Amino acid sequence: MRDIVKLGITGGIGSGKSYVARLLTEHFGIPVYDSDREARRLMTTSPDIRRRLTALVGVEAYRADGQLDTAAVARYLFASSEHAQRVNAIVHPAVKEDFLCWASQARGLVAFESAILLEAGFRDVIDRLLVVHAPADLRLQRVVQRDGLDELHVRQRMAQQADDATRLEAADYLVHNDGRPLLPQLQTIIQLIQN
Repeated sequence: MRDIVKLGITGGIGSGKSYVARLLTEHFGIPVYDSDREARRLMTTSPDIRRRLTALVGVEAYRADGQLDTAAVARYLFASSEHAQRVNAIVHPAVKEDFLCWASQARGLVAFESAILLEAGFRDVIDRLLVVHAPADLRLQRVVQRDGLDELHVRQRMAQQADDATRLEAADYLVHNDGRPLLPQLQTIIQLIQN
């Protein structure tokens, strides 16, 4: 195995990619970069991102305590695809740079978790892609139960992500999260990567 192998983890909303990422850390000791969490951190701590988001969204992008107002940014982001592209053009390059810096400090296998890995153009910063897959109806049911959202809202969010066929075609490895045991699947994948 090379000094550092960067494994991307993605899957549709409700596929269980965050759970798989947690299993990789807890059972196999693999450090995982959570792109959503790190994007929120960067949106709060980077003066450049703060300035550019405020110019785009307005002063409501940040609360009085200086923290990102995720609801205000989400309203802007989901208002149109053009708005989403503008926000992404600010945030995604910063996340890429931050991940590469983080990964450069590691040895062995590291992972990058992102729901929109393909859509955001992050494929070029990873070596291998693991797709967590579950049937759309099961994913819908999970998100409705987990987040308390109505089905229409969840379907709209699902429609904004890459479709299953696109993710499956891009995958180097596939984890089926439809009731099959996950740890044996992950063990096999890790062995393939490390050999």
